[in-house]
Amino acid sequence: MVFRPRDLADRMARRRKAGDGYLRETFTLPREAARAKAQAFFARYPKAGYMSEVESWRELPGGDIEFTMRRLPSAD
Repeated sequence: MVFRPRDLADRMARRRKAGDGYLRETFTLPREAARAKAQAFFARYPKAGYMSEVESWRELPGGDIEFTMRRLPSAD
């Protein structure tokens, strides 16, 4: 069996995890603290430069908010 460089490249590509390039952080905080954390996140990583956003959120039975913020690793 003859191995070509393309065969090696194909094998390595299959091993690589598919990622979208975003960094994510998940927090669980009371409602007001969650709002303040999200505002601080947007102040530190502006939407225009990092494509920051609240990716998902939910209210837990105890009243806390669990949310995930996402951003690009760096701005151009």
